[in-house]
Parts: sequence; C-alpha cells; structure tokens
Amino acid sequence: MKKVLTLFIVFLLLLSLLIWFSLPKITSYYTQLTKTRVGLNLDLQPEAQKKARFVGSQKCKKCHEENYHDWKGSMHSKMIQNIKADSSVVVADFSKLPDDADFTLAEAVYTIGSKFKQRYMIPATINGKEDFRLGNYQWNSQTEKWQHFKPYKYWYKDSYPHDNKEFPTSNTCDGCHFTGFMSTGERVEPAIACESCHGPGSEHSKDPDNPVFKASLSDPIRTNEVCFQCHMRNRDKRIETQNLNAKKMWMNAKDYPDGYEPGKPLISYKLPAPFALGKETKEFWANGAAKKNRTQGNEYIHDRMYKHGITCINCHDPHKLTNTAQKPEGNDACIKCHSFSSIIGPHQDTLEQHTHHKAESKGSLCTECHMPKTAKHTGKSPLTVRSHLFDFTYPAQTKAYGMPPETNACYACHKDKSLDDLQDNLKEWGKLEWEKLELPPIGFK
Repeated sequence: MKKVLTLFIVFLLLLSLLIWFSLPKITSYYTQLTKTRVGLNLDLQPEAQKKARFVGSQKCKKCHEENYHDWKGSMHSKMIQNIKADSSVVVADFSKLPDDADFTLAEAVYTIGSKFKQRYMIPATINGKEDFRLGNYQWNSQTEKWQHFKPYKYWYKDSYPHDNKEFPTSNTCDGCHFTGFMSTGERVEPAIACESCHGPGSEHSKDPDNPVFKASLSDPIRTNEVCFQCHMRNRDKRIETQNLNAKKMWMNAKDYPDGYEPGKPLISYKLPAPFALGKETKEFWANGAAKKNRTQGNEYIHDRMYKHGITCINCHDPHKLTNTAQKPEGNDACIKCHSFSSIIGPHQDTLEQHTHHKAESKGSLCTECHMPKTAKHTGKSPLTVRSHLFDFTYPAQTKAYGMPPETNACYACHKDKSLDDLQDNLKEWGKLEWEKLELPPIGFK
C-alpha cells in the first residue's frame, strides 16, 4: 500500500510538472496581471511612512546587504559622484577643455552621469541661495569630445536667464539625482538610492514592521510610477493646477514632480510632456517615439503591455538595473513571456518564420524591430536611445510621419534600400496588417 501511495504521489508530481510546462509562460505573472486596479489618484504610501525622514542607504545596508551590493554596482548609485572624494569619477579629458569654458576641474564638486555624457556641478549663489550651477561644456562619452551645454534651452527657457552661471540645479536636476531632494529640498544622498524608490526610511529602520513602499506589491499600473517619476519627460504641474506658464514661474520652474514620494499618486505631482499623434515636438516624433532620452514612460503608457499590467521591473531588475542599452539580455528577456505559438505570440513556430531573417542574425533580435533606436542623448550623439513603444513601426509609417529613415528598424540595417522598397518587402512576406493600410495623416489631432 505504501509503495502504491508513493507511486501515486510521484505520478501527481510528474503530472503537475507536465501541466506547468505546457502552460503559457505568461502564466507565472497571472497574480500580477489580475491585481485590482486602484486608480491613479489613490495614495498607496504606508501610513507609518508618512511621518518618516530620509536617512540614506547606509541605514538600509545593515539589513539588506544583497540589495545594497547590487544597487552599489548599478549606474543609479553613480549618477552623482563627488570629485573631491574620488577624482577617478571624472571621465572627461580636461586637458582638452575649450578655452571659453566657464569652469575648471578644480571648481567642480560633483559629476552628473558618465555612461553617455558627463556634466559638472559648481557651487554658486543663485537668487540669494546657496546652490549649484552647471558648466557650459559637457563631455560626450560616446564621441569622446567636449560640446557646448546650455541647460536653460528646454521647455523652461522663459523661466531662467540664458546664462549657465544663473541657472540653479536645485529646480531642474537635483529632484531626480539627489535622494530626498524631490520632496524635502535637501540633498540627503548624492545618488539615486534606496529611498528614491521606496520612500523615506527612518521609521522602517527603527522598526522593520513599519513598512516602506514596495512598488511590486501594488497595482501594476501604479508600480511603474517609481520609474516614471524621473523616466518620463514632464512639465511643472503648476501649469495645469495654477494655470501658470514658464514666464510666470521665473527662477522657480521645476523639471521634476516637486513634493512626490514613492507610493503617493504621481499624477498629482507630475504633468507629462504634451504629445498629440501626428504632431512632432522637440521630445517626440510624430508617431510618439522618443527624440530624446528619459522618455521611456511617455512612450510606454501607450503600449498594450503597460495597459495589461506588465511593469518596468518585469524587464529590468530594479537593484542591479539589468537589461540595459549597453548590456542587453537579448531575446531571453522577451521569450520569458513570448514563447512561439503561445497565446500572446509570436504566432509562428520558429524565429525565422517570425522575422524572415536567420535566427542568429541581427534581424532576429526582438529589440532591433520592436525597440529601434530613435533618439540621441545629445544633439551630437549617435542614435542609441531605444523606443519603448514596442509596436513595430512599418517603413510606410516612418515615411508618413516624416521621421528620419534611420529611426526605422528595417532601414537601420538596410540603408541600401528606400523606405518604399522595404515596405514592398514586407508586403511580399505577407507581413502587412489591416490597421497599417490606412495611415494617420500628418497633422492629425
């Protein structure tokens, strides 16, 4: 009897494994995708956290060593770096700094970034307050050259003097780059650290039973907000709530969601950069694809995956910051949900049938077709920013929207062909869809 029972249990285990492996890969995300949507205006910050203060990542390290170690190796920990503490953080060649530069290496205290470009923060008294300004040159890490930098030229150009020495980082940069600054106005930690995503941790560090905000436990639509607070181009929320414009916010326009803390409703603090389909802007092509970096959120909210509950952290480890532009995980990142002949596709049996390219070729990489390079980190940089729209942009769409050919996935590899030729290739393959046959007219609103 005991032997029969053992065999029956083994049979059940094998049957369970068979059923599990035959299920679509998306099944493991079932709980996440079916969570109740709570709405964008509900405050999700734990009650005990509302009276908490920002204390810095060293407090977190005591109990969360692995997460701290992973974060310390990521670029978030290196967004702001102290030159006086470690001169090796400077990636620029200061021996080639142009003669008309308004700063020297000796004056700079902090670096901003390094992977694509590096800028330099210099102490300054602006508008009667101790602050920082940015040098009038930035180092382009991609071209390894100095180039002019005018931080006042963006949407807030009417809010500040057109002079780097009178342009405060406190209103435009520090909210995202210094932990704690966005809601308190204090540069608690020079990095995008733990509390930038989890909120202030003083009460949690005293008593672990007092929780901090954990995005992965929330409505998946709201989960993305910890990323969108900075990875979404915006305008000052007061333009909407107080009917202000850039001129009326003289020396005070904010380029981050002022007052926001993770868990609070981001929609109450952030006004996304405007976009209307068919209308090209300084930040978006006419189809909504990025023209600049840091527009992931603006693009992603229009995608079907976002609407169904797939989140940023399903593709990017939030501590290690894996699967980046410089270190992509390749097709593995997509195939973990999108298996062949599954309910969410691809709806072919093999990769070659899906792409019409050899399996090992660049044309069979998911990101090359569904995340083409559409933007630059500076006007003089190469195209390296990948779109987060995910829907495939047909050559005819690229042409109809007046986008540069090189932003099209097909043309990026096949520059010997015209967009019309490439569209004909897709037609021959039977790759066109009904919805693509009638393209929106330019100027559509």
